Amino acid sequence: MSESVVEPLVASHEAIGETESAYARRRALHQEIWELYKQGWSTAAIAHQVSISIRTVQHYLNKPQFPEQQRRSDYGRSLLEPYKHYILQEYQWEKRCPKGLLSALRQQGYQGSEETLARYLKRLCSTGAIAPKPKSLREQFPNQVVGEPPLTASRATWLILRHPERQTSKDASLLAQLQQYPTLASVIKLAQGFIRLVRQRRPQELDTWLEQANSSLLKPFPQFAQTLQEDYAAVKAGVTLAVSNGQVEAQVNRLKMLKRQMYGRAGMDLLRRRFLLAS
Repeated sequence: MSESVVEPLVASHEAIGETESAYARRRALHQEIWELYKQGWSTAAIAHQVSISIRTVQHYLNKPQFPEQQRRSDYGRSLLEPYKHYILQEYQWEKRCPKGLLSALRQQGYQGSEETLARYLKRLCSTGAIAPKPKSLREQFPNQVVGEPPLTASRATWLILRHPERQTSKDASLLAQLQQYPTLASVIKLAQGFIRLVRQRRPQELDTWLEQANSSLLKPFPQFAQTLQEDYAAVKAGVTLAVSNGQVEAQVNRLKMLKRQMYGRAGMDLLRRRFLLAS
């Protein structure tokens, strides 16, 4: 289909929400069908050539002129148009949220959705009919520190376990403030001690750390230390050797997952082929 087939677009497709590319394709298709028809092509041959159904070809051939779709009779009107005066008079971002406005409008007979109300408010804001929603402090003062986010448990954990060389001065200051509390200082010392002996492979410090954890008054540490002691040889090897059976365990876990997926679906032959293909 040549570019010369595509004629200039008209404004009607904008009224029905059709994209320019889709409108251009339909218009070009209509013209191509009529050019082939004038050359003597049959309806079936045209349908095969342009890869559409025969019924669609017949539909286009029934209309020598490309049918321009017209605007809807209610185009531009909204379900909220009868309530526009009330919205302009009563609605203020500072005093009423959209959900509250929706409840008030439904008491007056509005039957539309919350999404329709949100779009209508956005349109009124864009035209300046109502004041836009006030910006947050961070949006109003992007270059100023408005306030730090709260220190959640997750954020505190990453702060304690982060590599020292990756800590910023703000992190170090916050960590120093946490260490002013005796209980938190004990938690930080034990957590950083364990992560240090694992990262730096210091097996000679493992026994000392286990003793400190067992004597801690914080219940999670003795429980964790007991778990490590139950598999002491493996833990000691993990902080000593640079190699591990992690790859082997990963492959075993993957094969178990495939086995669970195939359970009850087929016999051993298909399961064996699935294992081999997955590998």
